[in-house]
This record gives sequence, structure tokens and C-alpha cells, in this order.
Amino acid sequence: MENLSNLDYASYLKGWIRTVPNWPHDGVMFRDITPLLQNPKTFRMLIDVFVHRYMGENIDMVAGLDARGFIIGSVLAYELNVGFIPIRKKGKLPYTTVEEEYELEYGNATVEMHTDACKPGERVVLVDDLIATGGTMMAGYKLLQRMGAEVVETAAIIELPELGGGQLMRDAQVPLFTVCTFDGL
Repeated sequence: MENLSNLDYASYLKGWIRTVPNWPHDGVMFRDITPLLQNPKTFRMLIDVFVHRYMGENIDMVAGLDARGFIIGSVLAYELNVGFIPIRKKGKLPYTTVEEEYELEYGNATVEMHTDACKPGERVVLVDDLIATGGTMMAGYKLLQRMGAEVVETAAIIELPELGGGQLMRDAQVPLFTVCTFDGL
């Protein structure tokens, strides 16, 4: 049996994240969370980190960013006994939507959510697997704010500090929680 006493959960969970060099492009070190999700112990531990953070914070909804934010966000919403809001890439939602465009390294992208996804004043946590440049997270944050939600915190498993997204959020006074960081691109 594995000894988990005095466990540094962040280091332990980080150890289950696989680095895939040169994917999807040369020079990129892709941080793959699938081994973390495939192991029932680490998946539960990861979800528990988020559950314990937001338990007792009167959260009304959890929003997840397309697509890996859906994995963490929907399980977190279930565990907190609140609803889930999918924030999707443009053109993927069937009902009336509100959208937010953001800049990519080469071009722009758009995320959207249903206009009835949340109500003004609802307390929402916005979740994704990773924060890199911060564009997607900031766009999701702006969408929720535009709908009148109070974004209690943005959260991700991984922060890539060299790409500046975490700093972008902090500079904009947007609360951000991450479980671990990876240096290097």
C-alpha cells in the first residue's frame, strides 16, 4: 500500500501528468492530464482538492471551458451539488448564445454559452485543465460577468507561467487557483 501521510498533493498529482514533447507542434511540451484521470486514486484526489476548496463557499454553478474543463467542471459541480455551465467553442451550442472573442497567437477564436446558463448574482467557479496564455480563461470570465454572474474564482489543474496567462488574470484582479505549475514551453 502506498504511504500518503504528509503528502504534498500538488507534487503527487503533478507526477501523474505526462509531458509529450513536440505535440501538437515542434517545440511544444504538451501537458497531458489523461494519466491523472485514468488512475482512480489521483482522479479522486484531484477532484477532492477542488471540492474542499469550494465547499462552504456558497457556489451556485460551476462553468467549464471546452473541452477538458468539462471533465473537471462537471464532476466538481456534481460533488458540490450545483449546476454545470458548458462554455464551448463557437457553433457548438444549439440555443441562443452570447459570445466572446479572444486572441490566439495567430488569429482569433470565440467561445460562447447559452444566454440562460446563469442568472445575475449567481456565484460561479470557472474551471479548465490548464492556463497558458489566459485567452480562453479570460474570455470565459468575461462571458460570465456579462451575464451578471459573480465569478468567485477561476481554476485550473496546471499553470504554464512562461506563457503569462496566470499573470494576465492576476493583473486583471481575477482570482486564480491552480494545483501545479510546469516551467518550460
